[in-house]
Amino acid sequence: MTLKETSLLPTIDIEDLGLDAGAHLLIKHGLLGVPPGGDIGVIGRSPGWEAQLAAWCRSQGHPMVLNEQDGRVLARVTRGGFEAGRWRNALHTGHVDATQPGAIAEKALPSWGMSARGATVEAGSPAMHFRLDQKSEVWSASAADLYAQAVAAQWNPDAVIDWNAPFELPEVVEDAVVQVFTYMIENEVAALIVPARFLGQLHPHFREVQALLAIQVADEARHIDVFTRRIRLKGREPALSTAGGQTSLKTLIDEPDFSIAEFLLSVLGEGTFVSLLLFLHAHAPDPVTRQIAMLAARDEARHVAFGMTHLMARLDNEPDFRTRLAHAVQSRNDALSATSGLNEEVFDALILLAAGESTPTAIATGYLRVQQLMRDMAEGRQARLEKLGFTVKAAQELSALHTRNFM
Repeated sequence: MTLKETSLLPTIDIEDLGLDAGAHLLIKHGLLGVPPGGDIGVIGRSPGWEAQLAAWCRSQGHPMVLNEQDGRVLARVTRGGFEAGRWRNALHTGHVDATQPGAIAEKALPSWGMSARGATVEAGSPAMHFRLDQKSEVWSASAADLYAQAVAAQWNPDAVIDWNAPFELPEVVEDAVVQVFTYMIENEVAALIVPARFLGQLHPHFREVQALLAIQVADEARHIDVFTRRIRLKGREPALSTAGGQTSLKTLIDEPDFSIAEFLLSVLGEGTFVSLLLFLHAHAPDPVTRQIAMLAARDEARHVAFGMTHLMARLDNEPDFRTRLAHAVQSRNDALSATSGLNEEVFDALILLAAGESTPTAIATGYLRVQQLMRDMAEGRQARLEKLGFTVKAAQELSALHTRNFM
């Protein structure tokens, strides 16, 4: 292909290449060199190239006329506007401000479907209705950074946990470890289901949040796997799961509002769970449990960070939403008032785990450590609530109302 000036008209010579064999690409790129309304010339030698060109120009919305020049047929092709041809009714998406490519829209449109943010959507594409299509409902400016951190921090259980580390625990302490991890698995199942449920309702325009929720689901799946492997490390099977514990978790799964679910799950529940995991790391009776607890705590801390930054952004724009958060805590407390709260077996298991052995002195130490854990959990919840703008008094009251099942 050659592009040359013929009577001041940029002209493409497609030589023997037919439009059915790729010559349209040469013409398309030639048209990019002139503005809409500008002309290029096309000459060729393949049989029937003029008819092929005419058909292609019609499909693309580019006017074309044929002329004789120096004894050869010259096609004069005029570049059509962007609205021509198959793009006639296209919508340019994602650019709420043309000077800011990639800007996030306050409301994502159904007509954008699953297109990449900022892509051009061809006319006739199906409208797709996603329930979570408002920026204020889902957005966090930190989502992209948190996702990048999560990608960098992904860990392979077989590579970073020494499953062959030698240890033998008293039977009663091993039983305690199994009970605690049994309890933690069902909580992590809930922490997996909640973001997974919202993923299918979230408009892809908010792709940073979509990616972060997806990696949170992967985090929880990995936690469930390693907790199960620790249970079975010494040939055991999972222990007791109570009706009260599952009733507590069901309230999280049933919550339809994304922000409230993030508040109850991430800010209150997973925030409290970080304290529990750090407690397990500090007082684990064996090296495998200690390694698992620290790795899972790092993941959960990112989940809490997203919940906090999302809610702080929403509350900055919608301060009255704070009242809805408080009502959600009260409503959940009321709904669980008839349940027994934390599985007694789990509470006792935490004492034994922190004790390391079943002697009076060790049990006394373990009991005191679990009481301190409860205080740490309450203080952590209160601090996060105050950061969200609740008064000290309100934060104390809401922290006290949080489910006794921790999550």
